[in-house]
Amino acid sequence: MSNTETHPAEVRCGAGEDGAPAAGVEILTARDVPLGGPRAMTVRRTLPQRARTLIGAWCFADHYGPDEVSRSGGMDVAPHPHIGLQTVSWLFSGEIEHRDSVGSHALVRPGEVNLMTGGHGISHSEVSTPDTAVLHGVQLWVALPSEHRDTAPAFQHHVPAPVALDGGEARVFLGSLAGDTSPVGTFTPLLGAEVTLAPGATVTLDVDPGFEHGVLVDSGDVRLDGTVVRPAELAYAAPGRRTLTLTNQAPAAARLLVLGGPPFPEEIIMWWNFVGRSHDEIVRAREDWTNGDRFGEVHGYDGSPLPAPELPNVPLKPRRNRR
Repeated sequence: MSNTETHPAEVRCGAGEDGAPAAGVEILTARDVPLGGPRAMTVRRTLPQRARTLIGAWCFADHYGPDEVSRSGGMDVAPHPHIGLQTVSWLFSGEIEHRDSVGSHALVRPGEVNLMTGGHGISHSEVSTPDTAVLHGVQLWVALPSEHRDTAPAFQHHVPAPVALDGGEARVFLGSLAGDTSPVGTFTPLLGAEVTLAPGATVTLDVDPGFEHGVLVDSGDVRLDGTVVRPAELAYAAPGRRTLTLTNQAPAAARLLVLGGPPFPEEIIMWWNFVGRSHDEIVRAREDWTNGDRFGEVHGYDGSPLPAPELPNVPLKPRRNRR
């Protein structure tokens, strides 16, 4: 399984109600990516792609489900390594057991965030629990800035309280929104929140104008500042906005994630489960996973670790957003 897009997803400009392009809004469509195995779990990936590598420091977004575990087999990801990033796990339904090489053993449940810092090197496994009937959620990654990308591995868990909005509800798992601030630590300013919208509701959120933002729609008939965002699409809003106006035009509730952060100034290389800055750095990480003990050991998983895929025959090149 590789996290580098070789066939980028479609990008379409946002359009307002009158059909004119909405200034500073892009719609990134998802690409279906099978994660491997005899009953491959398929995810909808909106980051990275050629048109946009990052939104703030957010560099990876997989959206999956709702999947009936009896048919799909659920999630069973053997121990695998990470460097140079933080992983953010957020569920809408189901339950996932997390184990990692710093000794963390935790459950991911709906409305609770698990954030794992890979830094210099960590390994972990992810398995849906036997009681999970329907699995539905997102897996997100955050690129660490150069000065912190070799930081010590760590794990954090937080249960954000729901915040009432006029026409909806928010759960802020990273950063600050709607008067609530998450205690979870990150290495760049970030925003991550789940927002639900009541039928027919319009909610205007005050946001940092220095941030660029992404709105990932899980369900519902949603507009961002008048731009239609379909389920599984990720709307990008350029910096400069002091508010985001979200409208649910449907007679049923809508659900979405709001992601944000200041534009990330560095070029990154993403390959497999690694975020680095050079081809040689990725090569070393792969060799350390195959041959060394840099990534520690995951205890309690019944099975062998994932082998690293073969590197491409050409040097990996850094990427940044097109401006």
